[in-house]
Parts: sequence; structure tokens; C-alpha cells
Amino acid sequence: MRINTLDDLQAIKAEGVKLTYPEKIKIMVGMATCGISAGGDKVYQALEKKIAELGLDVALEMTGCIGFCQREPLVDVIYPHKVRLSYQAMTPEKAEALVEAIKADQIYPENLLCRIDQEDLVIDGKKMVYANPQPVALPVEVPKYEEVPFFKKQVKIALRNCGYIHPERIEEAIGRGAYQALHKALKEMTPKEVIDVVKASGLRGRGGGGFPTGLKWEFCYNNASDMKYVICNADEGDPGAFMDRGILEGDPHALLEGMALGGYAVGAKEGYIYCRAEYPLALKRLEIAIEQAEKRGLLGDNIFGTDFSFRLKIREGAGAFVCGEETALIASIEGKVGEPRQRPPFPAQSGLWGKPTVINNVKTWSHVAPIIVRGSQWYTSFGTEKSPGTTVFALVGKVNDAGLVEIPLGTTLREMIFDIGGGVSGSNFKAVQTGGPSGGCIPAKYLDTPVEYESLGAMGSIMGSGGMIVMDDRDCMVNVAKYFLDFTMEESCGKCTPCREGTLRLMEMLEGITKGVGTLEDIDQLVEMSETIKEASLCGLGQTAPNPVLTTIKYFRDEYEAHITQKKCPAKVCKELITFRVDEEKCNGCGRCRLVCPVEAVEGAKKELHKILQEKCIKCGTCFDRCKFDAIIVE
Repeated sequence: MRINTLDDLQAIKAEGVKLTYPEKIKIMVGMATCGISAGGDKVYQALEKKIAELGLDVALEMTGCIGFCQREPLVDVIYPHKVRLSYQAMTPEKAEALVEAIKADQIYPENLLCRIDQEDLVIDGKKMVYANPQPVALPVEVPKYEEVPFFKKQVKIALRNCGYIHPERIEEAIGRGAYQALHKALKEMTPKEVIDVVKASGLRGRGGGGFPTGLKWEFCYNNASDMKYVICNADEGDPGAFMDRGILEGDPHALLEGMALGGYAVGAKEGYIYCRAEYPLALKRLEIAIEQAEKRGLLGDNIFGTDFSFRLKIREGAGAFVCGEETALIASIEGKVGEPRQRPPFPAQSGLWGKPTVINNVKTWSHVAPIIVRGSQWYTSFGTEKSPGTTVFALVGKVNDAGLVEIPLGTTLREMIFDIGGGVSGSNFKAVQTGGPSGGCIPAKYLDTPVEYESLGAMGSIMGSGGMIVMDDRDCMVNVAKYFLDFTMEESCGKCTPCREGTLRLMEMLEGITKGVGTLEDIDQLVEMSETIKEASLCGLGQTAPNPVLTTIKYFRDEYEAHITQKKCPAKVCKELITFRVDEEKCNGCGRCRLVCPVEAVEGAKKELHKILQEKCIKCGTCFDRCKFDAIIVE
């Protein structure tokens, strides 16, 4: 059925609500990339097999990323009129036991993470999912969703439907409110009014620089042209980042509706989603979503019976990090080499094929529809004065509870890492890097820094696209700088000399320091050269590539000096500056270290003191990892 009127949309919404919250037990398995890689597909298959075997009338569905990636595979069970239960770290065996409990009209008591009582379920801001919610007695004490530290401080706007809908079923997205904003805009608002609402919301680009979204749209709107374009930058290439992927795999319609709204606002009839080929599941679900939206008349000609027509196409990127820069991305779509060009002119003036173009990333587009439906004042009630709203982070690294997190801007780093992330795993917190490989490393004394554009910039870091990597005292900050610089050096397109040659020179000096052959003068030279690269590079890659170097020198200069003057790596990471030896007091001659050494650098008879031959040792650390008696010492 094609959707032309509000009644049509409401009819599909009613159908979607019934699918999302059916009148029978529904089991949902997190089947984004994170869930599948943790074994979610095997859990799903086990559930499917057992349900068929027992002949149960139970709805089994997949959903996107539920967010708590550390606890995957995640399985949610909705008991109509009663409760929704979330299960963590599920296995095929436990999945079968869960189905058997449902058959026996019991609640499976193991692996429970949290519950959502039915009276707390909300659609479009209204508690209207089930009538007559019934209390349920649980076999064990289970915290409510909002009591779980990982979820407690989150506010989900971009991730509003992730974990709630089947991402390949448009009816469920509509059941949760999708395309209401598009109908409102086309039927009740002019393009300029849409832009004004987005401007008033203070929404800033969630891809790095934080440029005001509404202002960018206004520039494009004011540039007259026979053709205009909107583009989604889904070329997410930061190490440890999966924010865009989470949205694309969990709620692709949030992106499609946002882009259609942007197209209407600026006068574009065509849009492109530029997504890297390394995201096959995201691409698959995007293709399905576009096809479904076209069949329903939500993309294509005369949307909602108006004269607004809008089409979307997907372009797959080959994985070049530099194509995350907007002018390089445009060149890639045009079939040219993905290299940045000088700005101005900016894309809003002359972008794709020389026409006015708006580029925003997945997270930015996904915020637009709720802003149009609920208004700019609602949106500015979250976040800070200069950075309203929420943003999505991939919280990873040495943190107990890693996952996909959406927080109001202004939340502190401490709250992110220790409240939501559950603290540092196994050691002491040392630093956090925000903004991906181009971000800076922020030390413990600045943990109370709010997460927003200006504050992070003052620390020498950036918001970036939303990566947050937590480090502890087992991380060498010189090596960390080298790791990220190596990434940006390899990903440089080579077009401009400061980036191409400058990052290479920085890398050579860092390698010398980690090998114990650097000088104190190298530290000052690293700073001077980094500043030059930032000032002279053509695009954002080169302009931000030195950030890890500058911030690690600024906050951890003592580690650089230790590598140079003491020929020691304080974190015991840099191979050329550490030595492995056997502790005579603890070694009992078990032989495990000798058996696993790949170069036979350990000698000693069974039950006798072992010894590491330094001339043969390659410092791989295998002996250290395998010793059960802490008898291997790293110096």
C-alpha cells in the first residue's frame, strides 16, 4: 500500500505497533555486527529450532544493536501486558532453556540484565503500548532498565529505535514514529520553516567540526540552482568507531527520513549515501530500507501526494579514510580520485558536480526527524547552551562495559567512563582519546571535562565522529601517539606536502624515541613540526593528524623523557626498551613458558629454574601471558 495521506500513515503505524508489541510473547535477538560476532546468530538459530520443536506460538525477531555490546549476545523477551526482560551473554544452550521455561509458563532466571515494565514503554512520547499492564513476579531480583548504570544516564534520540524494531521491516519503524516528521514538514511547513526549526535547535554536525547544521542548510537553500544534492557521509573509518554502523544496522529509516527532510528544506531532489564497503550488513539493510520506502511512496515521486520528489542512491567507498573529508568524498562519488580540494568554495556553494550540496553524517541526519516533530525547544532541553542535544559515542578500550552510548552533550568524561562504562578494567585509568585517530589524549586530571565541542577543543582534542578509547597505565603514550599517527600517515592521500611528508617525519622521530635512540631536542621538534602540519595542511586529516602527538607531549612529557634519558618505557610496552627475565623465587620449572616460546629462547629442565636467553628473545610476551605463577618479570 502506498502512503499518500495521514490516515494511510496512521494505518501503517497501527500495523507496526502490533508487530513491535504483539499480543503474544516476542523474543528479540540483537543481530547487528556486534551481536552476530559474539554469537547472536547461533543463539537465534537455537531459539528458532527449539520454538519449532516445542510448537510454541512465539514471535521470534531480530533487532539491531541494543547498545550494551560488552554483554552480547543480548536477547529480549516481551511478555504482553507484563514485562520486557533483557538477557545478557546468552548461549545456544541457555537460549534453549529460555524457550523451555516459556513453554512451562515460567520465567528463565539466569543471565537477566534488566527489565522494562510495560507501563514504562513509550511511543512518540506517550505511554500507550498496552492497556491494563499486569504486575509480574520475577524469580530473582532484576533492576529496571533505568537503574542499570550503563543505561541510566543515556538519552536516546539518534538511537531511539535501535533494539526496539526489526531493522528490515518498515512497518515497525513507522510504528515507532518514523516518517511522521516528513509528513508534518511537507503538509504544514515551508522549506524555510524546516531550516529555521533546525537552526533554532542548535544541532551541530556530529561528524567532527560541529558546524551548525541549520546554517549549512541555509547556505545551500540560498544558492539558486537547477539541481541540488544532499549527501550522507557514512564513511566511518576511525579505529574503534561503530556509531554510524550501529544506526544503519539498527534503524536505517532514521537516516532516510532525515535526508528526505534535508532534501525538502534545501530544494534537493536527489541524495547519496556514501558508505564504506566494509559494512556489508549496513549496506544490505540500507538497500532494503530504500526499497521499502519507495514501495510505500515515502521516497520517489510526489511524496505524500505533494509535488516534492526525492530519491536516494548508495555509493560504496573503498575504505580510504581521507574520503571522510567532504570534498574528497564528493570527488569519489563523481568517480574521481578521493582527494580533498581547496575550500572555498564550500559544498553548499559548489559541491557534487558543481551544484549546491549539503553533507552531514549519519548521526546528524538521524537527529532531524525528532527535532521537526517535537520542536527546537524540546531538543535544546538536552545538552549545553553551545552544544545542545545528544551525541553517540563508541565507548571502547580498557573499560569494563564497552558499547554504543548516547549521552546529552555536557556529560563529563568521568561520567562516561566510570558511571556508564563501569570504570577501567584491571588497572588504573591513564587517559582517554576522543575523536578517533585525529583526536587528543586527555589525562586523569581532566576527567571532569564536559563532553562538548569547546571543552574538548580546549584540551587539544576534538569531538570527532564519536570514538572514545579508554587507556590505562599499561598503555605507553609515546606508542599510542605512534599508533594513531601511523594510521593517519598511511591514510593520507598524499596530495599536500605538509601532510604527506610531515606525518612521515613525525613518525620517524617517534620510532626513534620508542627504540631509545631519540634526543630531548626531538620533543621540541615534534611540537614545532606538528604545529606547522596543522597550519599548512589542505584538509582536516592533516590539520588534526598531529593531535595525538601534541597532547601526549603536553600531558605525558615525562614518558617521552624516560624513553630518551633512561632508555626505559614506563608502561613496559616498547620492545627495544624492555627485558623479560625469570623470577628465581617464583619459578617452579613447570615448563609452560619454554613450550610456548616461538624462538626457543627459554631453557631449563622440568621442575628446575628456567632462564630466558636474551640474545634469542624477541620480546613477544608469550611467556609472560602463559605463566600461571607470575614468574616472568618485565623490566
